[in-house]
Amino acid sequence: MRSYHLETPGTVEGIVPRDTAEPPEPGPHDILVRIHAVSLNKRDLLILNGSYPLKAAPDVIPVSDGAGEVVAVGAEVTRFSVGDRVTGTYFPRWLDGRITPALIDQPGATLPGMLTEYALIDQEAAVRIPDHLGWEEAACLPCAGVTAWNALTGGGDPPLPGETVLTLGTGALALFAVQFAKLLGAEVVATTSSPAKAERLKTLGADHVVNYVESPEWAADVRQLTGGRGADLIVETGGPDTIEQSVRASALYGRIALVAANSPRRPSLEITTDALASSLITMRRLFVGSRTHFEQMNRAIALHGLHPVVDRVFPYDDVHAAYRYYATGAAFGKVVIRVA
Repeated sequence: MRSYHLETPGTVEGIVPRDTAEPPEPGPHDILVRIHAVSLNKRDLLILNGSYPLKAAPDVIPVSDGAGEVVAVGAEVTRFSVGDRVTGTYFPRWLDGRITPALIDQPGATLPGMLTEYALIDQEAAVRIPDHLGWEEAACLPCAGVTAWNALTGGGDPPLPGETVLTLGTGALALFAVQFAKLLGAEVVATTSSPAKAERLKTLGADHVVNYVESPEWAADVRQLTGGRGADLIVETGGPDTIEQSVRASALYGRIALVAANSPRRPSLEITTDALASSLITMRRLFVGSRTHFEQMNRAIALHGLHPVVDRVFPYDDVHAAYRYYATGAAFGKVVIRVA
């Protein structure tokens, strides 16, 4: 069995492969999963660089998101059987309700991650994959997918059909938000920096696209596109760089799902009183989601036959190349590593 380990933080070369004799034996409540694919997220770069808020365990197996096949089960496992297709959850102990500090352990940080040929997962920390998805697509779901679903539906006030959802940029989470918002019947306004990306966003389902390079004060464009009303729900992935415009683009009783709260360019979230005076917004901070969110999302994905956007797939021997490519920010969709 071969696994990768974060031996030396700070450099991609610090992620090193190791061989062990055989896969581990599952405990009473564990499932042994043969991993077929993993996908990278921004947090994987932050953990590599030592700037993630949650300190990584020494020599940890990286990456939170992976999908594979159950090949063995513990004596007391009831949720899964050999042959089931599963993914792990981002927060293995957050099953439902609100998250608490006691539930913050994460694979690839404080717990062994998915960049391995076989992973032991507690049965409570796994969900079944929608049947129509391939391994590479399924590996995209646990972080970006669940976060986007939670942003749209987890606040108790999801967008109604005909309401307007605003998404920012073309990161993997924003692309999921476009897809899910259309699935829910919303009108989607997206922002991007290039005409080529604008066309791809429209193909994905966006009704309108605003170029934020050509229109730095893009909130006015959003209001014009919505007849002056503004966006009912904004999936805020830019944090300090975009929060002012997001508030200005919001409808009177708009909701902002705040996914990103930091930026290398701005030290804090700043909103002018003038912007706040124009609306009665509700802002909700969130971080990924629970197993219940994941299962709700998977039911919707299965019902509508939705496919995640995969930008590029790397072989297992090219882990360093996958990390480097992902770090460029050039991907439109998820960067995936095929394991098996």
